[in-house]
Amino acid sequence: MAKLYFHYSTMNAGKSTMLLQASYNYVERGMQTLLVTAKLDTRAGQGRIGSRIGIGADAACFTPETDMFTLIRDRLEEGPCACVFLDEAQFLTRDQVWQLARACDDLDIPVMCYGLRVDFMGELFPGSAALLALADDMREVRTICHCGRKATMVVRMGPDGQALKGGEQVQVGGNETYVSLCRRHWREKMGQ
Repeated sequence: MAKLYFHYSTMNAGKSTMLLQASYNYVERGMQTLLVTAKLDTRAGQGRIGSRIGIGADAACFTPETDMFTLIRDRLEEGPCACVFLDEAQFLTRDQVWQLARACDDLDIPVMCYGLRVDFMGELFPGSAALLALADDMREVRTICHCGRKATMVVRMGPDGQALKGGEQVQVGGNETYVSLCRRHWREKMGQ
C-alpha cells in the first residue's frame, strides 16, 4: 500500500536536495517520477525545483486551485510513474492534502511531500498542519542554529537586519530573508 510522507524542517535544511536525490534514484533505476512545486516559488525559475547547492529539475506547478488527485491521475494515464515528489508542501491547502492522501489510497502511488513546518511567527502553515494530521510517515530534516543546537524555528529578517514581528504568512525568500534558529534564539530575536 502506498503512503503519504511528510519531510519537514526549517529553512536551509536540505529538503529540496533530498527530494531531488530521491527522485534521481528512481530515474537512475529506470522508473519515472512526477515532480511538483508551488507556482508562487520562482526562486529557481517557474516550474523548477532548485537546491542551494546548485542542483535542480523541472516540475509541474500547483496553485491553491489545483486538484492534486486529478494532476496525479492524469500523469498516470500518460504512462508508468513510480512516485510523486512535492516541494514547498506548506503551500498546499487542507483539501489538497486530502487529495494527495486519496491518490495514495486509490491510485496506489507513494507521495513524498517536503516543506516547512512553521512560519516565521511560529505558526503552522495550513498545508503542514494537514500533513501532520494525515501523513502515514513523518520525518524531520534537521539543521542547526548558529549556537549548534537543532534549529526548529525561522525568523524573517527585514532590510535593516532586524527580525520582523509581523506580516503576511507567505513571503518567498532564501538566505537573504530567513534565518533558522533554535527556539531559545528565536524567542530572543522575537523579543519574547
